[in-house]
Amino acid sequence: MTNPLNVGLIGFGLAGRVFHAPLIHANPHLRLTHIVQRHGNESEKKYPQAKVMRNADELCAEPNVDLVVVATPNPSHFELAAKALQAGKHVVVDKPFTITSADADELIALSRKMDRVLSVFQNRRWDGDFLTVRQILEQKRLGHLAEHESRFDRFRPALKSGAWREQAIPGSGVLFDLGSHLIDQAVVLFGRPQGIFADLRRQRDGAVAVDSFEVRLEYSALKVTLKAGSLVCEPSPRFVLYGTQGSYLKFGLDPQEEALKQGGSPAQPNWGAEPEEAWGAITQCDGNLMRAKYPTLAGCYPEYYTNVYRAIARKDELAVKPQEAREVIRLIELAQQSSLEKRMLPV
Repeated sequence: MTNPLNVGLIGFGLAGRVFHAPLIHANPHLRLTHIVQRHGNESEKKYPQAKVMRNADELCAEPNVDLVVVATPNPSHFELAAKALQAGKHVVVDKPFTITSADADELIALSRKMDRVLSVFQNRRWDGDFLTVRQILEQKRLGHLAEHESRFDRFRPALKSGAWREQAIPGSGVLFDLGSHLIDQAVVLFGRPQGIFADLRRQRDGAVAVDSFEVRLEYSALKVTLKAGSLVCEPSPRFVLYGTQGSYLKFGLDPQEEALKQGGSPAQPNWGAEPEEAWGAITQCDGNLMRAKYPTLAGCYPEYYTNVYRAIARKDELAVKPQEAREVIRLIELAQQSSLEKRMLPV
């Protein structure tokens, strides 16, 4: 493959507009040629080279489109991904992969049948703080790890009128939204857990979708806690790690999302770099308490799409495999069951 891949993007809401379109547009291996936007022409103003379409059927019928990106509300992921695969397209699905693990299995089987690359946009594997946590663990800077806590909190006390994520429909709520990131990161770091316990809640007045969760993943010698809430006004730590030789504490979110929301381009210099004042700290105690800033590695969302391109070109192994994304959905299903039954479940 010497020419860029032609990419068709389905959806121009938050996911399509803020995350996918800028990353695709900035990648020299990809060409954003088509955008499915049901209403309005905002995408045409931002990406005039891309043809605006009104439905996914038109896009899938385009013979020159190589890769279809599904960036639509969660309940539509399965249908649209299946339609694109059946049309012979490679497919990227925004997280969460699907609503059920059975749907995920069906898409994986279809991608194999059609011999097409299928991946899920788990972009937060390329958050700078997560890359830094991986480095700390790989270098065993904390000794033997005993506890790992990862949080993704917000302060949104009022419900957003009309938002599908706030509705009582399959795939709504923060467990599918933020939980799919946190669970994926935990499994990347530590593998499949032995057990799972979850406490899912609706804490805001009038909430019908889950807006707070605590998920505990059990490993033989490690406790992993994943949390997200919508009523967290005081900033909570993003990562807390406790080991036999020290601790790591990190506040603040990776800067890439905010930069994309502000119209920044991944092609800009120092993309994903975090200012020193935002770095986390490692604390160690060997007679005396020693605390030192630990540099946060630069985040690099663009690497996701570069890997997808190279996987399609058969130059590299796919970084986010659909089987891994299916594992996340299965753990979400078990978390829902655990919360209903109020007990630890084996995985």
